[in-house]
Amino acid sequence: MAKPKEDFSLKQTKPNISGSKNTTGPLRPHDLVEQMQFMFVKILKAKDLVGPDGPDTCDPYVEIILGNCKGTTKIFEKKSSPEWNQVFAFKKERIQTTTLETVVRDKLNEVSHEMIGKVKFNIGDVPMRVQPDSPLAPQWYTLEDKNGVKLGAGELMLSVWMGTQADEAFSEAWISDAAESAGTAYTRSKIYHSPRLWYLRVNVIQGQDLVLRDKNRKNPEIFVRGTLGNLVLRSRSSPNKNENPMWNEDMMFVAAEPFEEPLVLSVEDKLNPNKEESVCLGRVVIPLQNVMKRVDNAPASARWYNLERPEIAGENKEQKEVNFASKLNARISLDGGYHVLDEATNYSSDLRSTVKLLWRPNIGLLELGILNATGLPVMKGKEKRTDAYCVAKYASKWVRTRTILDSLAPQWNEQFSWDVYDLCTVLTIGVFDNGHIQAGDMAGKAFHPRIGKVRIRLSTLESNRIYTYSYPLVVLQSSGVKKMGEIQLAVRFSCASLFDTLQNYTQPLLPKMHYLNPLSVYQLDSLRHQAAFITSLRLSRAEPPLRKEIVDYMLDVGSNMWSIRRAKANYDRILDLLSGIFALIKWFEQIRNWKSPAATMAFYFLFLVVVFVPKLTLSTFFLVLFLVGVWRCIKRPRHPPHLDAKLSHVDTTNEEELDEEFDPLPSKKTGEVLKRRYDRLRGIAGRMQVVLGDFATQGERVQSLLSWRDPRATMIFVCFCLVACFVTYVTPFRYVLILSMTYVLRHPRFRVGFPSVVQNFLRRLPARTDSML
Repeated sequence: MAKPKEDFSLKQTKPNISGSKNTTGPLRPHDLVEQMQFMFVKILKAKDLVGPDGPDTCDPYVEIILGNCKGTTKIFEKKSSPEWNQVFAFKKERIQTTTLETVVRDKLNEVSHEMIGKVKFNIGDVPMRVQPDSPLAPQWYTLEDKNGVKLGAGELMLSVWMGTQADEAFSEAWISDAAESAGTAYTRSKIYHSPRLWYLRVNVIQGQDLVLRDKNRKNPEIFVRGTLGNLVLRSRSSPNKNENPMWNEDMMFVAAEPFEEPLVLSVEDKLNPNKEESVCLGRVVIPLQNVMKRVDNAPASARWYNLERPEIAGENKEQKEVNFASKLNARISLDGGYHVLDEATNYSSDLRSTVKLLWRPNIGLLELGILNATGLPVMKGKEKRTDAYCVAKYASKWVRTRTILDSLAPQWNEQFSWDVYDLCTVLTIGVFDNGHIQAGDMAGKAFHPRIGKVRIRLSTLESNRIYTYSYPLVVLQSSGVKKMGEIQLAVRFSCASLFDTLQNYTQPLLPKMHYLNPLSVYQLDSLRHQAAFITSLRLSRAEPPLRKEIVDYMLDVGSNMWSIRRAKANYDRILDLLSGIFALIKWFEQIRNWKSPAATMAFYFLFLVVVFVPKLTLSTFFLVLFLVGVWRCIKRPRHPPHLDAKLSHVDTTNEEELDEEFDPLPSKKTGEVLKRRYDRLRGIAGRMQVVLGDFATQGERVQSLLSWRDPRATMIFVCFCLVACFVTYVTPFRYVLILSMTYVLRHPRFRVGFPSVVQNFLRRLPARTDSML
């Protein structure tokens, strides 16, 4: 039985959001999400608490009881006046009681907890706070016993109010959706920022007076090894085989602020050309805080660095200052005029330079409302649950929603915003399962599996319009493509100035340094992997961490790996790109073969008009483009582009090809599998080789027209050129065009079914294939 096809289409939705009632701009905060009512309880502090043995003998904490929902503060030991300053938020729709109780308890031991006192509230009397009202002032409340009698000692300061997710206390609150208090830190909504990245350029010029280990060694292979953190680069061996080597070579690193690790340059001598064994002749440690920062193309000043001999590395400062004259000349600079690419080039969300001084003014505001998701799969098979959260990334700002526990249809309703500096950028939203939550053990396996990802290109959005769509969450696995559910988003790009937005299209895509001192493709690829690694390392050190697998998935690390599926997709893209040319050639062949005599005569008439009135040529061309643009504007797509399963070849690829796509580098496969894949790759490369060879052959045949490799063919062509010179000189050019087109459009009864003279002549010309083995 055939497997039913998944529905990967985009669906327009109509959520109950206030922003949809007016699309001319933002109305108020959180107008792109549905309003969710919460009861907020802020526990600040207590005083004069009395334990069983008197003051300062209790271990107090507060328990908030709201029907079946409970929340507890942290516990203080031996303190009668503790300060908690914690906020709790309970969903209004889950409240099934009319009374709120805040109970102060004393933790006697791991099992026994005694009540010190409590404060009760009637939910109907709780005030409603509407933004932008000021925060509600907390009050002191006298504690009561179980029977509601006021105690002689003990007071609790707190405040209770009704609000929405727009409340500033919401982000730090303990939320009833994350009822497992042991993991509250891993379930809260957070905002992260990528570290500021710099390109570190190390231009090693030359060494001086190096001391070789072996005094009798001739032709030493001396090179420079640069180390920054975990990254190690090396220069080529110096062509000067002596104690004064020269390189004049650049090594490029990525460094992140704050600069924690120094740059280490070591001059080494490779002892065996066939092995990696080398001996260090001297090294220098350079703190990046002392390195010059530059914003333009002006070269950094060269400096001589004293090399420290390895034998005295552990001695004191006075012993190091011996007469050791070995030096290294280098230019070292932090280049802030570049944009450090940490994303795939096609999906960049930021194109600004490192230095803020070179930033252009922002052109608008991007707002994203993450509403909900539906149809999510069970990600924790053993516990049969999914704890989903979203991560959105644009420019250097990462946002993370709160985790909704144990729900296949989570509702987040959180809104975020970013300043926009360039429209040719992409917003990325990913959905993940919180791996810190494992059957109540928050410190279990922390791997966060991916559920799906959505990309939205800003240039495809109309200004000040709210897009509310349900996007399919699609993941490609080794077993095939799978739809993991849908996520509902609301997106709006608010344009600050139409003129600035249109002017943005005339500006260079990247900062000027990329054009004044361009980096090679190899350098950009290597630096992008360095930047992605540093970004994931720094974000994983936050609390809660944004783990490496999340950052790698959002930044598309490893997207340049070989894939037959992607190769087929790119081949189809090229064919689709050339389909217009092929269609034009096919149409002209129909005109030429008189398939429709009326169309052929009309084409010939228009050709005569162009020849005799040439000034109308460009005007007519641009008028046609204008009319085509207006016609397509009427039928333009109203929704942003999304996944095209047919273009991606996700539904036609087989398991063998997918298994190869997910195989890491170096491969984990062995034996027959590798042999089969290698043979298949050789077959594909062989066909590509034939196509490239045929293309080169045709070009070489054209070049051989005047090369005299075939003297008879070249003589014929030279004589033809001489005759054509006289004919075109004495004949007006327009008549030459008319005669040529008349010959091309002659009726088929005046033709023969053989290749033309020109084709026959070109096919007989020699190519350089004769000189190849």
